[in-house]
Amino acid sequence: MSEVKRELGIFERYLTLWVFIFMAIGTLLGRLFPKVAIAIDKLSIAQVSIPVAICLFFMIYPIMVKIDFANVIRAGKTPKPVALTLFVNWAIKPFTMFAIASFFLARLFKPFIVGNEFIRGKFTPLYRSYISGTILLGNAPCTAMVLVWGFLAGGNDAHTLVMTAINSLTMLLLYAPLGGFLLHENKMPIPWVTIILSIIVYVAIPLVAGYFSRRWILKKKGEKWFENNFVPHLGKISILSLLITLIVLFALKGEVLITNPLHVLLIAIPLFIQTNFIFWIGYGLAKLIDLTYEDAAPSAMIGASNHFEVAIATSVMLFGIASGSSLATVVGVLIEVPTMLLLVAICKKSKHWFKRQGVKSS
Repeated sequence: MSEVKRELGIFERYLTLWVFIFMAIGTLLGRLFPKVAIAIDKLSIAQVSIPVAICLFFMIYPIMVKIDFANVIRAGKTPKPVALTLFVNWAIKPFTMFAIASFFLARLFKPFIVGNEFIRGKFTPLYRSYISGTILLGNAPCTAMVLVWGFLAGGNDAHTLVMTAINSLTMLLLYAPLGGFLLHENKMPIPWVTIILSIIVYVAIPLVAGYFSRRWILKKKGEKWFENNFVPHLGKISILSLLITLIVLFALKGEVLITNPLHVLLIAIPLFIQTNFIFWIGYGLAKLIDLTYEDAAPSAMIGASNHFEVAIATSVMLFGIASGSSLATVVGVLIEVPTMLLLVAICKKSKHWFKRQGVKSS
C-alpha cells in the first residue's frame, strides 16, 4: 500500500525564512520611522496594544476554529496515549524548560547577557526576561502545527485531533497558575489579573469564537465546504498575522539584532535542547507503555512542539511587545520548523522500533 504524500505548504515550509525576513523589515522600519512604531505601541487600553491584539487574535482564531471538540469524547477509547501526552505536557515539560533555560541563560550564558529592562515599574535583568519567554513557550502545548508534524510523520491523525482539543481545554485551567508559579520562581513581576486576562483574551475568546463559528459554518455550508474552501485559507491568515506582529515587535526591539545578534543564538540553544529532550522523553515512554508507532509519533511531538502563538500573545500582554520575553518567544518560532522537521525525520527512520497499527506482530 503506497503512503499518502505528506508535505508542508509554502508558508509553513519556509516559516523560519519568513520570520527572518519580517524581523529585518521590522528592524529597518524601526530605524527609519521610530516614532511610528512607538505611536502604534501606544494605541493601547489597559496596557494592551489594540493593533497588536487584533493581529494576535487572528493569529490564534484560525487554530481554534479547526478544532472539533467532539473528538474529546473519543479520548476515553484511547486512554494510554492521551494520559502520556497530558503527563509530558503538564507534569514534565514546563519544569524542564524552566530548569534548562535557567541553567543556560542565568548561569552559563549570563556573562554575555548584560543589561536590564524596565518592566511593570521595576528594573529586571535581561536574562530573566529571556527566561520568562521560554517559560511561556514551555507552558503552552501545541495545538496547531502539531497537526502538520503528526501528519508528516504518518501518525494517527485521529489521536492528534483528540489531543489538540484536550490541550486547548487544559490550557484554560493550567496555563495561568502554572505559568504564574514559574514566573514567580524566575523573580519576575506577576500581574495575576493580567495573566488571567491574557488567557481569556487569547485562549478562551478565540476558543469560543472558533467553536460557534465552526458550528455555524458546518450547519450553513457543510463539512465538505468547510474543509475544502474555508480551512485552506486559515493557515495563511494565522501566519500573516504572526508576521505583521513581528514587524511591530522588531520595529521596537530590532536594535537587539543589530547590536547583539548573539542573544538570539543564546536563547535558541536551550529551546533546541528542550525540544529534543521532551521529544525523547515522550518517545521513550511511548515505547515503554507499548504504544503503536502511529500513536507514539504524535504523542512525542505534541510535547516537543510549542503553541508559540499563545506564548507570544501572553508575553506581549504581560511584559510588552518590546520586552526580552517577547523576543524569546519569537526565537521559539525561528527554531520550530527546522527542529520539528528533524524530529519528523527521526520518527520516520525509527518506525521499526514500535508495533504498527493494524499489523499483527508475529
